[in-house]
Amino acid sequence: MGKLQEFDITFSGNKVVYGPGESIGGTVKIRTSNPLQYKAIKVNCQGSCGISNKMNEPSWSLEEQYFSSTLSVADKGTLAAGEHSFPFQFLIPVAAPTSFEGPFGKINYRVRAAIDTPRFSKDYKAQKPFYLLNLLNLNEVPDIEQLSYAVTTKKFSYLLVKTGTLMLKARSDLRGYIPGQVIKLATEIHNKSGKDTGCVLASLIQKVTYKTKRPLFDLRTIAEVEGAGVKAGKHAEWREQIIVPPLPQSVLAGCSLIDIEYFIQVSLKSPDAVVTLPIYIGNIAVNFSPSRTIPSTPNRGGGGAIAPGAAGVTPSAPPAEPDEGLCAAGMASEEIPTKSHSQQDSSGQPVTMSPGAFGQAPGAALPPGHRRPDMSAQMFCVSTGATIPYFTEGDVTPIPTSCSLILPPEYSSWDYPHEPPPSYEESCSSADSSFTGRQ
Repeated sequence: MGKLQEFDITFSGNKVVYGPGESIGGTVKIRTSNPLQYKAIKVNCQGSCGISNKMNEPSWSLEEQYFSSTLSVADKGTLAAGEHSFPFQFLIPVAAPTSFEGPFGKINYRVRAAIDTPRFSKDYKAQKPFYLLNLLNLNEVPDIEQLSYAVTTKKFSYLLVKTGTLMLKARSDLRGYIPGQVIKLATEIHNKSGKDTGCVLASLIQKVTYKTKRPLFDLRTIAEVEGAGVKAGKHAEWREQIIVPPLPQSVLAGCSLIDIEYFIQVSLKSPDAVVTLPIYIGNIAVNFSPSRTIPSTPNRGGGGAIAPGAAGVTPSAPPAEPDEGLCAAGMASEEIPTKSHSQQDSSGQPVTMSPGAFGQAPGAALPPGHRRPDMSAQMFCVSTGATIPYFTEGDVTPIPTSCSLILPPEYSSWDYPHEPPPSYEESCSSADSSFTGRQ
C-alpha cells in the first residue's frame, strides 16, 4: 500500500446484524508511514438488490437501490504519519428488506470508505458488509393460526383393464413456523383399488422467484420424509414431523425483485398424486390466544397426545371431514411406517436440535439429543444453499456452517410447477451411476 499501512472499517461493538430504523456507526481507521495528502475522506452506506439470468453472475441484469448515504469525514488536508480514526454514523431506512443471497441474485448492504488523493495520485478504497434482519411477525399474516389442508382424488388404470380410485389428504398443524419449530404433518391415503401404492414422500420445499424479464424459479428440497406404500383396498394414516432449520423468511417485504415461498408437498409416485400445503417461515412465532382451545392429536401409538411444539402449544388436527369420500364405513385405518428421514442421525433416530446447533464449525456433526429448541435465540440466515453460508445469533460474527443432517443435496433451477424433486436416495444413486459411467 506504499504510504498507507492500514485502511479499515470497524462497526461499533463489532455488530454485524442490524434492524430497519437502527443506526449503524463505526470508525474508519487509517495508518500511514509517511504524510499523505488528500482531497477528501468519504464514507458511504448503501443497500441494494441485484438479480441476473445466469447463476453466480458478477454483473446484474436488474438492480434496485434501497438507500445510499455519503458522509465526508475530512476535507482536503494532509494526514501525518501515524494512526488516525474517523467516526461515522448512518440511519437505516425502516422499509429496507432482509439480507439475502441466492444463485441468481442477492440483497446486500455495505459501508465503503474512500480517500480521494490529488491528481495523478492513487485513490484508496475499503469496504465492509453488514446484514439486515427485517423481522417477519407471523401474527400479522392473515389466518396464520388455521390449519393448512389439501386433498386430491386420483382415478387410474392398472393391468390394462382394471381401474381404481385413490384419495390423498394432507394437513399441517399451522400455516406458519419459525426456525427450530416442528411441522406436524398428518396424511391419509384411501386406496380403493386392487393395486398397492408406491411410497409416500413429504418434502419441505423452498421456491425463490427472481423477477427478471423471464422470471427464474429456484426450487430446493430443504428436508424430506419417506413413508411406505398402502396396500390394495386399505385406508392408512401417516404422521410425521419436520424440524424447520435456519431459513430465509418468506416474502422479503420491501424487495420487488426477489420473492421467497415455502410449501409442504406430499406425493405418491404410483399412482401419480400430489398435494401442496403453502406455509410461511417467519421470525416471530404465532401467539395463540388463551381462549383458543386446541384439541390434542393422537400419536402414532393411538393414545395420548403429541408433545407441545417449539412454541409451547399443542397443534391440533382438524375435525373429521363430513364427506369422507372413498373411506367406506367401518374401514380400519392402518399406520404407515416411515422409511427414511433427512433429519435423522446415522442410527436412524430423529434429531432434536436447538438453534445454537447451527452455529457450529464447518462440517461439525450434530449429535442426537432431546433438548427443546431455545426460541429466545434469534436466528438469521441469508442463503438458500445446501449449506448455510452465513448464520449468527445476536451480534456474533457470521461464520460458515454446514449441516448434512438438515439439508439434502441442493436442487437448483427447477421450472415450476413440475414433478416433485428427486428423493435423497435417487439423487445419490444417479450420482453413483454417472460416476460409474465415467470409469
